[in-house]
Amino acid sequence: MKNIMKIVAILLLILASASIYAQKFGHINSSELLAAMPESDSAQTMIENLAANYEQQLEEMQVELNKKYDDYLTNRDSYTDLIRQTKETEISDLQERIQQFQTIASQELQNKRTELLRPILDKANAAIKSVAEANNFIYVFDISQGNPIYFSDQSVDIMTMVKQKLGLQ
Repeated sequence: MKNIMKIVAILLLILASASIYAQKFGHINSSELLAAMPESDSAQTMIENLAANYEQQLEEMQVELNKKYDDYLTNRDSYTDLIRQTKETEISDLQERIQQFQTIASQELQNKRTELLRPILDKANAAIKSVAEANNFIYVFDISQGNPIYFSDQSVDIMTMVKQKLGLQ
């Protein structure tokens, strides 16, 4: 009976160690995947158009500020104290509005980027997860953030499989 228990224990150890060696690791460059997805191009175009609109509005406001400031510098000696104060307040208010516009535009641009890219990221992540589960990967590493310290030949690049899952070439 003791011999049977020893044999069973040895078999369990062999099976456990074999399962450790059978584990699969994968990697993917998520930035490359997102760039290959056509949805990314349209989202990027929309973001760039919005940024261009904000930039144009900001330029118009800056031109208005420069015009008011130049006018003030040219005529300040001829202004009464009340007019000078009014012009200075006007210029200061416009500067504040420009700063506020820049802040809000930046926030709105970031919100729009998140709104447009979130579904694309979710779709990519779902495809990666599906491929990983279907191929029994226990880990899939994203290598887009730079080069990993060590990269084994046993780690499988799953880019092709994920692109096929998404219907991309």
